[in-house]
Amino acid sequence: MKNISEKQFLEQYSSEHYEKPSVAVDMVLFTIVDDALKCALIKREEHPFKDMLSLPGVFVGIDESLDDAVKRGIGTKAGLHDIYFEQLYTWGAVDRDPRMRIISVSYLALVPIEKLDTTALLYSCDEIGKMQLAFDHKKIIEYARERVKNKANYTNIAFEFLPEEFTLPQLQRVYEILLDKPLYKANFRKKIEPLIIDTEKMTGGAAHRPSKLYKQK
Repeated sequence: MKNISEKQFLEQYSSEHYEKPSVAVDMVLFTIVDDALKCALIKREEHPFKDMLSLPGVFVGIDESLDDAVKRGIGTKAGLHDIYFEQLYTWGAVDRDPRMRIISVSYLALVPIEKLDTTALLYSCDEIGKMQLAFDHKKIIEYARERVKNKANYTNIAFEFLPEEFTLPQLQRVYEILLDKPLYKANFRKKIEPLIIDTEKMTGGAAHRPSKLYKQK
């Protein structure tokens, strides 16, 4: 076998000699609504963990990339397309799924509430902390929450929760929710100024004083 070519080796190779774990992608879909960071969950319709809440997820097809599986999952499970997502972490505990050896690659996805299906089951991170979820999904959500909080400090991730045009109070409130602390208005606006563009538009409606609308650079 040592003296054969790679082509000959591959022609003779049989994957049937090896056990094969399954690979899934699980999506932590965050949005901001009712002044809180919330996660979309689904109610499982079959065993294991039937009738329990879990993250939306799909198995990865044999000819499918991880990112393509996420796009398919977000589309079929949440009706969403062209939203921000990034790979979060790989969960590979041997006993994490009672069916068989299933490795989960978790993804973080962010969406403004305006794009989200109003029938989605949304729960705040505080609520989820007191709940029992299927598999290791509570741990995945906790990990995702910390990722978002940390990235809010050094990236523009907060803009993913807003419509294309927004007011500065809206933007500041998103940052406060993600960072879990109040921010001083003057300091915040000075820091955020290089990241935004004045649209020269104002909010409408008689209920509130008009505010300037901005968009991300």
